[in-house]
Amino acid sequence: QVQVVESGGGLVQPGGSLRLSCVVSGSFFRINNMAWYRQAPGTQRELVADITSGGVPNYADSVKGRFTISRDNAKSTAYLQMNSLKPEDTAVYYCYAALNSMGQYDYSGQGTQVTVSS
Repeated sequence: QVQVVESGGGLVQPGGSLRLSCVVSGSFFRINNMAWYRQAPGTQRELVADITSGGVPNYADSVKGRFTISRDNAKSTAYLQMNSLKPEDTAVYYCYAALNSMGQYDYSGQGTQVTVSS
């Protein structure tokens, strides 16, 4: 059984930083793409950033230059470094992992709350 667990969320002031972590555990052959999505109340879940197994990142325009996605394949872990946080970054952040050969996201975690407020 595969589990995806996010951590690192919390309350931070505007302009501050947070680092989210996502650990994938269980029985699997390899992890293909990994991604971070977020969902604010009353809105649709949106892609924040994703990263290939080779480490090539992709970002939503709203976070370019502020967020950095990375991964440690040996630890089956992905990270999201979030700098210069804004109130509009407030959301539940979800980690997704693609373990199938087609590269489709088939596992996700329960999410971690990020609140940016003074």
